[in-house]
Amino acid sequence: MKNIFGIEALEGAKSGIREAVDYARSLKDCRYADLRVGLVETRTASSENGNPKIAREDVHSSFGIRVIAGSPQTEAWGYYAQPLSKAELGGRALWKTLRQGIDRAYQRAMVSSQRKQALRELAPALSPVRLAPVEVRKDTVTARFEEDPRRIPIKEVLSEAMNITRQAKSVSPEMRFAFLMMATGLTRELFFSTEGTELDQAYALTNATLLVVAQKGSAIPESFIDHIGGHGGWEAVRGKNVYNKSFLDFALERARDTAELAGAEFLPSTEKPVTVVTEPHFNTLLVHEIIGHPTEADRALKMETAYAGRSWLLRRLDDNEFGKQVASPLITAFSDPILEGYGNYKYDAEGVPGRRVTLIEKGVLRGFMNSRETAAILAQEPNGSMRATACHYVPLVRMTNTVIAPGDRNPQDILSEVEEGYYIVNHRIPSISESRENFRMSAQKVYKIENGRLTRLYRGGGITADSRDFLMSIDAVGNDFIVLPIPNCGKGQPMQVMRVGNGGPTLRGKARLTGEYAR
Repeated sequence: MKNIFGIEALEGAKSGIREAVDYARSLKDCRYADLRVGLVETRTASSENGNPKIAREDVHSSFGIRVIAGSPQTEAWGYYAQPLSKAELGGRALWKTLRQGIDRAYQRAMVSSQRKQALRELAPALSPVRLAPVEVRKDTVTARFEEDPRRIPIKEVLSEAMNITRQAKSVSPEMRFAFLMMATGLTRELFFSTEGTELDQAYALTNATLLVVAQKGSAIPESFIDHIGGHGGWEAVRGKNVYNKSFLDFALERARDTAELAGAEFLPSTEKPVTVVTEPHFNTLLVHEIIGHPTEADRALKMETAYAGRSWLLRRLDDNEFGKQVASPLITAFSDPILEGYGNYKYDAEGVPGRRVTLIEKGVLRGFMNSRETAAILAQEPNGSMRATACHYVPLVRMTNTVIAPGDRNPQDILSEVEEGYYIVNHRIPSISESRENFRMSAQKVYKIENGRLTRLYRGGGITADSRDFLMSIDAVGNDFIVLPIPNCGKGQPMQVMRVGNGGPTLRGKARLTGEYAR
């Protein structure tokens, strides 16, 4: 199938982008510039209780330009971005649009530099932007899939969504509502810089978000939202995904769990920490909130304070947790875009190769995910952690596939050793402190553990603890490692929603129980 306005359209854009980069090089006091031009093709459909809601085919293209310019003592960033129409993607029209964008980004950088210069007497700490050096690269990364998303009729996407919600709604008399939004598509992005890097990357993504609601009699309803999918084509719908389940089987399982919970009692709170065993799905959100975000270097360096908070791991450059014990010696955590998962890619939005970053090694803080600018500040090598939702957004330091590494224990053995405790299953909603130094996180299900066996089932609760205390309390780490999708990680202003991979194995530690409803 040939799409006259699809990702192939970017092939003819390369000459115009090169010309724009040459123009940026010619500007006085312009030390650096990069251009990102991207196009996304998607087929999206949704269904509610077996009925059609949305069915659409979208194509969206945009570009973003970053410039560093100004006096050598006060060089500053300038940024400009906008959508691109079909007509603007070819020939001289693209060159004209990009040139106007470069002029605006350059002007903004120059004004910022001048204002820095004027403020230096009041704020002598103001410094020029510096980028850590990287190798110049030229590369093409092609999308991987078995069933091309562009060959899937939109009617088939909608039909699949309708079938899934119809069957999910019918699993139990307690089921009241089933909604599914699913999409399959391709993304292609070009990255060109004045340093000479030229990258062409494409990837496929097929995913779905499920919402199910169940109610028993007049009791408080029980609801659950979860996500499935991965980098690839329509084959993900049939079971080639991290769960190794079809989207239908995944939805039916979540619907049955929710219907079962509709009749369960609510979890009571505890005043003191108790033994908890947290399984990989719950730990997906746990590692995201108390390890992933605090190890994003822009956040740790206070660049994101107003929008996303700070980090409990770095208070100041001379007051931080580098090289200190922040978790049990059983805990190693890393971020790795090479792993399969929503955070998988080869090059980031600065053209830097993604690589594994060890964040915590045997309980000791070792590093941060960074950008070229924050790497220069921290005297580290860039590790390829800058990402943006689309080309018209400013890149930010973001998690990739950020996980707790597997241990060597059988999860069943970890449970069987607990005389009295609780098994925490499937994450729901986080409530996190501004610096992530403590957390409250709700679970879909909580089981009482008595003499190594799961007994009573609870709903409406979770756990709370200081982040360091919880991580230090871990005394067992399972071998059941998995990376699961989180498609809705928010950061920045304007807000960017990013797909990331998080996960890990089963953990055993100490935390207080939190019931969601007063008793």
